[in-house]
Amino acid sequence: MIVGEQKPVKEIKETVAGYKKLLILGCGTCVKTCFAGGEDEVATLASALRLAFKMEGSEIQIEEFTVERQCEDEFIQEAAPAIGRNEAVLSLACGAGVQAVARRFAKTPSLPGVNTTFLGTLEKQGLFTEECAGCGDCKLAIFGGVCPIARCAKKLLNGPCGGSQQGKCEVSPETDCAWQLIIDRLKTLDQLENLRIYVAPADWRPSGAGGPRKLVREDHVI
Repeated sequence: MIVGEQKPVKEIKETVAGYKKLLILGCGTCVKTCFAGGEDEVATLASALRLAFKMEGSEIQIEEFTVERQCEDEFIQEAAPAIGRNEAVLSLACGAGVQAVARRFAKTPSLPGVNTTFLGTLEKQGLFTEECAGCGDCKLAIFGGVCPIARCAKKLLNGPCGGSQQGKCEVSPETDCAWQLIIDRLKTLDQLENLRIYVAPADWRPSGAGGPRKLVREDHVI
């Protein structure tokens, strides 16, 4: 899932300053799970902004609305009436959602209220861990399902650096050494021979060096 965190209220306030009618648009999927942009966060932020503007004597009308996903036009369309009633949209979606709203409603400013951080998993309640860098050339079959690009501080593809101590990364003792995890996993799978496979230096072109990436599923194209 996409993981993000809500921007500080002070930064958001500066971003929306100048607008008298503002829609805070939440997203009910990824950012809701990581407590950055669901209905509850929309309501909390709306209250904080109303109070902040009131304390400085400024007037602002804030409307609240949340859709299932801001990255799909089908769901964005549900917010069309609310967007039409306001001067700007403060999106609490990831960067893809902000841009999708901007593309769909070209004459209405679409402003980000969330910092998109990484693709990750929910390790435990309230803790999200980056496990995928979206590199576009997945080698997880070789590495036992542990990604060294996302999880190794040095992005090493052919073995550990030698600086780890007791299974922890030399860059941060709080971080597990990705290559220790890989080796342990390959032992469990009885696939230690994978360590003999040479992995060529990463070709970063699939990760976006050629511009925005697209995924086309011909079997789903109408």
